[in-house]
Amino acid sequence: MIHPTAIIHTTAEIADGAEIGPYSIINENVVIGEGTRIGPHVVVCRNTVVGKDCRIFQFSSIGEAPQDVKYSGEETQVVIGDNNIIRENVTIHRASVRGDGKTELGDHNFLMAYCHVAHDCKIGNHVIMANSATLGGHIRVEDYAILGGLSAAHQFVRIGTYCIVSGLTGIPQDIPPYTMAAGERARLYGLNLIGLKRHHFPIETIRSLKKAYRVLFRSRLPLAKALQQLLDDEIATISEVAHMIDFIQHSERGICR
Repeated sequence: MIHPTAIIHTTAEIADGAEIGPYSIINENVVIGEGTRIGPHVVVCRNTVVGKDCRIFQFSSIGEAPQDVKYSGEETQVVIGDNNIIRENVTIHRASVRGDGKTELGDHNFLMAYCHVAHDCKIGNHVIMANSATLGGHIRVEDYAILGGLSAAHQFVRIGTYCIVSGLTGIPQDIPPYTMAAGERARLYGLNLIGLKRHHFPIETIRSLKKAYRVLFRSRLPLAKALQQLLDDEIATISEVAHMIDFIQHSERGICR
């Protein structure tokens, strides 16, 4: 299942059932999982791990050195989970030396054409990045987040679970979970109600998140007082509301409002 024009380093580990397309290059210390299909003209650089049943389309570059002026060839990694779809011309860079040494993608993610994942990013599971969505370094994207086409996130930003970000949106601060964000510089436009309903969240959970959103973003209370009001409310015992509170409390760049 390896095309004769592909170049495979002797230290690479290619599992049974994996496919390597024409003119692709697999470098040293790369691991390719069972059932993964790599298309033509793909470059997988050193110290990259790709899990099972992934699909990597033509002209993608996975595991290249980070675009970080402080990086000088240290041994860092890209680790990709199972069942990911990585479309044409996607770039995913290995980590720099200022994090834990890994750029990571979880399982069941869909990265459309021309997306960029910079060094030290941590992407969860079931994340969708539309065409040309771009992540700066050290970004964390939680499960089920959706990033619109041509959106761009500033380094060290966090993007919360089940949120949706519009296309052409700059993301300078954290996007709280379960919300919608849009604009030249991201602003919040309510909860991602369609996404929550599509994923079968209980109606009581959605009502509690609506109440939490009103207190946090529409009550005109200072953020610290709004958080305290929620902590004193019984809805704080609901896991999704508790996660929203914790996400905001631990924001380092501040949150979009």
